[in-house]
Amino acid sequence: MTAIGSPTTAPPGGASSTTKRGQGDPWLTLVAVSLGVMMVALDGTVVGVANPTIQRDLGASLAGLQWITNGYLLALAVLLILGGKLGDRYGRRKMYIAGIIGFALFSLGCALSTSTGMLIAFRVLQGFAGALLMPNTLAILRAAFPEDKLNQAVGIWGATSALAVASGPIIGGLLVEHVSWESIFLINLPLGLVAALFSWRYVAETKEKGEHSGFDYGGVLLLAGGLFAVIWGIIKAQENGWGSAYTLGFLIGGLVVLGLFAAWESRHRDPLLPLDVFASRAVSAGTVLVIVGFLALFGILFFIGLYLQNTHGYSPVETGVRMLPLTATFVISAPLGGYTTERFGARPTVIVGMVLLIVAFLGLSGLQVDTPYSGQWPYFLMIGFAFGLIIVSTTEAIVGNISVERGGVGGGLQSTANQLGGVIGTALFGSIIVSVVGGSLGDRLTQAGVPADVAQGVLESKEVVGQGLAPVGPDMPAELAQAITTASHGAFIEGLHTAMYVGAGLAAVGVLLGLLVTEGRKLDAHEKAAH
Repeated sequence: MTAIGSPTTAPPGGASSTTKRGQGDPWLTLVAVSLGVMMVALDGTVVGVANPTIQRDLGASLAGLQWITNGYLLALAVLLILGGKLGDRYGRRKMYIAGIIGFALFSLGCALSTSTGMLIAFRVLQGFAGALLMPNTLAILRAAFPEDKLNQAVGIWGATSALAVASGPIIGGLLVEHVSWESIFLINLPLGLVAALFSWRYVAETKEKGEHSGFDYGGVLLLAGGLFAVIWGIIKAQENGWGSAYTLGFLIGGLVVLGLFAAWESRHRDPLLPLDVFASRAVSAGTVLVIVGFLALFGILFFIGLYLQNTHGYSPVETGVRMLPLTATFVISAPLGGYTTERFGARPTVIVGMVLLIVAFLGLSGLQVDTPYSGQWPYFLMIGFAFGLIIVSTTEAIVGNISVERGGVGGGLQSTANQLGGVIGTALFGSIIVSVVGGSLGDRLTQAGVPADVAQGVLESKEVVGQGLAPVGPDMPAELAQAITTASHGAFIEGLHTAMYVGAGLAAVGVLLGLLVTEGRKLDAHEKAAH
């Protein structure tokens, strides 16, 4: 097949997508988009390792730490479909390069931040830039590669991202220990420059062909408003409780707005998110499975990082090294997921991944304060393998079953599901852990012999305990400090166990949903063959 951008050939998918004459080549295009994804993936894992140091330097609460992650994910989740749609209409390369440049510049803002609020603000702006970058990577690949090579390309794309995820904790740990936490954001400047220049040189411009009836501004507002309300409700549930009027008001209100969005889209001539894409079972099930997979990954990365550093006392570098079985495995499992999806289909691949997640969650539910590393790394390894299988197979189920001319929408849908899973994972696990800590800490303090007046002060610091820390002062008697530490760590571990059980239950639901994926793919494949 002639490379995309050749003057003699349209891109895979035919006349529905137009290609601008240029230097486009499938494999060089893959390198270009992988560089951008590597920048975003690296940013995510280095922040996780730096959280305890950021907490100490900026005095951030658990909620503040979560907002450093969730503010970024929230902005991404709300605007990813819009970013994909803008790429479809105005040019995917153009939006991708704009996202790279914006991400690098806002990373500089993160590095210059002097307060938690300032850092959160620049993380939100990073999310806006990422919303232009991420969905258009998959759309560019979808247009560049023929169907028989797409799984292989997505597997390599995933492996490149995985390499960044794997190296992130080590790089981040070294930078935090020997330079500063601010330096973890500065690495995006040279990487972003190289990615932008490479993309400008080697990626051909593609966009949706045809007349447009007007941009769907109403759809943008309704989707953004609905997603914001739902995600905000999930995040604030940790502070206000899941049954509070505040939390339920945002959750129910957000769902109502999303219902209005669906009604609006069904009547718009050029919808932001064409609802007929969900007619494919593969796309619908794949979207939910992506959410479950990323929920597990972000929940694990966030709280296992706190467990290793704050409860076990490892340094940032030691934490990064100990998480390598989880992160480095992505480099192998992502291309393996591409191979097994191509060879056996998405259904067995995603089901095996979800079963591995169940086993890993149940294994981690046995963690204790003094669990040796030999009792940790096998489950980290399982999660690494599971995630590679899940992400590639579900990406193929979504993007591979949406037409090329809607490539940006497909990429936006997949990326939105990623970020929703990330937000829900950190918020849900955090809410569970803090709730369990609040319910058990008092009894543990009493059992440890902590005086009532001191215990009351510790109870008021349950969010600190929810980070795996013990709220002890430097002048506190050693015996009392040890009693508070024992009670605090015990309550944190109990909360972590409950979160792992919830994760195992969600992965079990994922196994059932995985049964729907292949049926949709096979039907779509037959339809394509018939045409």
